[in-house]
Amino acid sequence: MKKTISVMLLCIVTLSMQSQEKAKDYLEKVQTLDSTINTLYTVISGEKGAERDWALFKFLFKPDAKLIPSFKNKKGELIVRYMSPDDYIKSSGKWLVENGFFEKEIHRKINTFGNIAQVFSTYESFHSESDEKPFMRGINSIQFLNDGKRWWIINIYWTQETKENAIPKNYLPN
Repeated sequence: MKKTISVMLLCIVTLSMQSQEKAKDYLEKVQTLDSTINTLYTVISGEKGAERDWALFKFLFKPDAKLIPSFKNKKGELIVRYMSPDDYIKSSGKWLVENGFFEKEIHRKINTFGNIAQVFSTYESFHSESDEKPFMRGINSIQFLNDGKRWWIINIYWTQETKENAIPKNYLPN
């Protein structure tokens, strides 16, 4: 009985230490706007079959944060969809792994005031890191909050580039 309790305590202590190490590693990824944005793009990207670190993905977002794609429906009406990070994982996670997906930032415009920031982040999307031509481009409008300890994503609101809605030159690399 004592041996069983000792083994259980050892397992609990080990898991707790691993959890603390992961939390410390995660905190390092949200200390600057740059590291937070890079982590966002890195965590959703991966080759076909590669699992994503959804715990890290969720760690980026303040509770009640939203991911908001805007797009035209089949009738041609512009609509938005409001998702929590969990909703995004449920709706897109399987597709990302089954198809491979890399989203790469190609340009960034940052506006900050005090503890808030607004970033327009232009991206290109690929199925594989080795792809030369993106299958999609767009702009992520990302709102951030710094609580004095770290940066939190409050919202990501995005739209894809279309023939009718090309990305303006001032949001593309020079």
